[in-house]
Amino acid sequence: DIIMHIKPDTEDEKYGEFLESWRLQELVRKYSDYIRFPNRMEVSKTRRKEGSPDDKPEYETYQEEETLNSMVPIWQRRKSSVKPEEYNKFYRDKFHDYADPQKVIAVSAEGAVTYKALLFIPGATPFDYYTKEYEKGLQLYSNGVLIMDKCADLLPEHFRFVRGVVDSPDLSLNISRELLQHDRQLKVIAANLEKKIKSELGKLLKDDREGYEKFWKNFGRQIKYGVVSEYGAHKDLLQDLLLFYSSTEKKPVTLAEYVSRMKEEQKFIYYAAGESLEKIDKLPQTEGLRESGTEILYFTEEVDEFCAQILHTFQDKEFRSVLDQEIEEGAEKKAEEAADAHKAVFDFVKETLGDQVKEVKASARLKSHPVCLTAGEGLSFEMEKYFQAVQPDSAIRAERILELNVEHPAFQALEAAVTADPEKAKKYATLLYDQALLIAGLPLEDPSGYTDLVCELMK
Repeated sequence: DIIMHIKPDTEDEKYGEFLESWRLQELVRKYSDYIRFPNRMEVSKTRRKEGSPDDKPEYETYQEEETLNSMVPIWQRRKSSVKPEEYNKFYRDKFHDYADPQKVIAVSAEGAVTYKALLFIPGATPFDYYTKEYEKGLQLYSNGVLIMDKCADLLPEHFRFVRGVVDSPDLSLNISRELLQHDRQLKVIAANLEKKIKSELGKLLKDDREGYEKFWKNFGRQIKYGVVSEYGAHKDLLQDLLLFYSSTEKKPVTLAEYVSRMKEEQKFIYYAAGESLEKIDKLPQTEGLRESGTEILYFTEEVDEFCAQILHTFQDKEFRSVLDQEIEEGAEKKAEEAADAHKAVFDFVKETLGDQVKEVKASARLKSHPVCLTAGEGLSFEMEKYFQAVQPDSAIRAERILELNVEHPAFQALEAAVTADPEKAKKYATLLYDQALLIAGLPLEDPSGYTDLVCELMK
């Protein structure tokens, strides 16, 4: 016999709970559920007394020996012998999820490190997933004994949504959390699991596109964060998993699919960023490319442009924003010719707007619209909005370049007013700049002044 003596209760610690039947059962099931030896215990149960009347039933308490642990872990069984329903039930019960997992990944490895793993990709995004409260990590076992409930070191941040268990006989039962962080065997397991998860997601993308798009809806943002994190250290691993909405396909596409459809003379992977697909579709800067049938990737999440900057290229094709740079061949030459022909107008508008804009120039990309605003090198308008949301007092601001369509009637009215009525021309210039701000989704410094100006020009 081994007899353990429990300390007396104190104000801060209630040691007596470890003598309670429910607490002992809970501890055995948590830490020793998969030990291949039965943990038996006499437990109290209730049953109806024989012969007690139906209208007034009587009950009695009795003691019965019960095996508390299940002994055979599901991950030690061959995958071919386990039914999908068994995996689903194990996942729901073990990780307290209401939905079945989308994908089950069973791993059995022998060699430098021996281990078995059973991983799950959840079928739905946990309600607290994108909060500080969410804890990543896999349950870590050694020969069926739980060492750690959530071992974060087994999962990279970009795959933090994966749940599951890892069991290795090579790990010591009494290893501390501090030693685990430096354990060579644990690092080997973590590296192998990362490759396995990437491989399984790649198979899902190839063999079950609808299923992958469901996964992407749940956890795609996490993959994008993984590309951006650590200055792009994981971009080569993750770039093939990325999906972005396509202007021509009207659905999410991979970067490889985009490149495979590029026109022979096309040099860049074009993208446009905005608050929603509908708003991007209506941006003046996208009109020319869309009319020519050129595919544009639509970026609607704040992390998307950071992704493009970190990747920089894909299959030797450079990413280029439709909104921030001239993108058509010969566009710069056409713009220079227009600038020379209407230099007086551009100088007048720049003088009127002053430091509000870095430059006023002729646009070669505008078709039916009179004006647009583009950002200078480095920071885009969507990035500016992101930093302003994170740090409202931040002075981070993208350079503003006002582009005017010299073939539009509005520009012609402006040009005529510069000579005939300079004061009215100043109002036109201010109006066009405010309209460009609105199209770009940037705030007006004086919304009331803008509406008054519109009303004044309507007289």
